[in-house]
Amino acid sequence: MQQLSSIKIAIVLGSDSDWPTMQPCRDLLGLFGLACDVRVMSAHRTPEAVMEFSRTAHENGYKLIIAAAGMAAALPGAIAAHTILPVIGVPIASGTFGGFDALLSIAQMPPGVPVACVAVGGAKNAAVLAAQIIGTGEPDVAHKLQEYKSSLAAEVVRRDQSLQGQIAGK
Repeated sequence: MQQLSSIKIAIVLGSDSDWPTMQPCRDLLGLFGLACDVRVMSAHRTPEAVMEFSRTAHENGYKLIIAAAGMAAALPGAIAAHTILPVIGVPIASGTFGGFDALLSIAQMPPGVPVACVAVGGAKNAAVLAAQIIGTGEPDVAHKLQEYKSSLAAEVVRRDQSLQGQIAGK
């Protein structure tokens, strides 16, 4: 898993309790050769830190930010408000509504402050989307992404063949 040292992505968690959901994102980014830093910041409890991180992310070498949060899920929007970088929001399942509230909070951004939003708990899709964005200008990332998607297709074919064998063996 060779990393492209010049390409850096930030994964920002609203809470360290989000890490089990987001670890597959970091792992998949590594598969694509993308380095990432993981931070914990709260839009509500450490708003100044979120603002400073967001304002300086581009000059600090980040190409993209993935932000995960549950409940009010203000973190992705707060980050997007203070950066020119693409922001991908990952709603985390929590609270009474199981992440639906977080999904709506992330998806319903005002004009001019977009946040790309994946499904509740969609950490792997956040990594794939990040690789697709970065891959438009980085052939190595695009190649690794194509290999990954081919492996997904091969797995579907393998499972179909397995199922067909089980059905035929009745």
